[in-house]
Amino acid sequence: MTGSPHVRRPATLASLAAELGVSRTTVSNAYNRPDQLSAPLRERVLEAARRLGYPGPDPVARSLRTRRAGAVGLLLTEALSYAFRDPGATGFLEGLALACEKAGTGLLLVPVSPEHSEVDAVYQAGVDGFVVYSVSEDDPHFQAVLQRPLPTVVCDQPTGIAGVDRVGVDDRAGMQTLGRHLVELGHRRVGVLCMRLGGQRHDGPADELRQKNSSYSVQRERLAGLRDAFAEAGVAWSDIPVFERFEHTTDAGAAGTAQMLEAHPDITALVCTSDILAVGALGEARERGIRVPEDLSVAGFDGIPEADRLGLTTVRQPFREKGREAGRLLLERGDRNTPEHLTLPTELVPGTTCRELRQSGEFFSGW
Repeated sequence: MTGSPHVRRPATLASLAAELGVSRTTVSNAYNRPDQLSAPLRERVLEAARRLGYPGPDPVARSLRTRRAGAVGLLLTEALSYAFRDPGATGFLEGLALACEKAGTGLLLVPVSPEHSEVDAVYQAGVDGFVVYSVSEDDPHFQAVLQRPLPTVVCDQPTGIAGVDRVGVDDRAGMQTLGRHLVELGHRRVGVLCMRLGGQRHDGPADELRQKNSSYSVQRERLAGLRDAFAEAGVAWSDIPVFERFEHTTDAGAAGTAQMLEAHPDITALVCTSDILAVGALGEARERGIRVPEDLSVAGFDGIPEADRLGLTTVRQPFREKGREAGRLLLERGDRNTPEHLTLPTELVPGTTCRELRQSGEFFSGW
């Protein structure tokens, strides 16, 4: 079927220049180099473009010419919805977006599943650099990022990658502070619920070998911080049960708490390596008629808004600032050739979900 002879074809740069009686360079400058034209001339070009339906220069052709895509790629090894559902990821994304807005740069989300090894999305992403948000050390998508000759900034993990900028917090020190707080409250029979330790799905007890071999350095460091704190109090880490959840959701936190309490009903405190898991733990305790903190103390890590609302004892970290700083490191890199590592502060936030055992004569000197 042939098109209607009355349908106007979209204007092109050449036809617009001919209509105005100016050069094609003049039309191009109206979009790409407005400082080269007087304000009245530029407005005349743009008004004619609107009238004739000219959409502006082809962004693909422009990127080929300038060798710049005008966008930052955010590698997120989770489902796309995670960026808008997880409070920590949302805060980080906001900070990164603010940095991109300041620089006049776009932001492209590159979400990929940790359970799939296809890396085409990374190779095909039209970006000028990557921000990698908290991935495992052996993640194939991260390896694909490193194979592209583009500047890269890692947020949180992995650590120790040569030539790559990183922004994060001292997870070990932050969690050690929380562990010491629980020790000071008199807790010795403690359970730990942690986020995933590897790329393959595992929900249940995580022995010390699995903890040590975790490909997620943030979880290794948080567990190490707790181990340090309880070792100072003479509590052997082998006596502290650690349960792992693959999904990072409140439902996963509830299910992990159920497993923990059924296997170790005598614990006096449950430490979760994220607030999301801790919120799930609070819900499961409520369902079981377990009073928090009278029967069980619960603590988390992150400092998300829901933790504040519930009065959760936690360690707060600056998610939005991490995103902003990651964007700054990438977008203001210039000719810098040496990597920059930025460690942001954490803060212990004592809440209402942990109580002192000594007040009721419940201090435990050992197992």
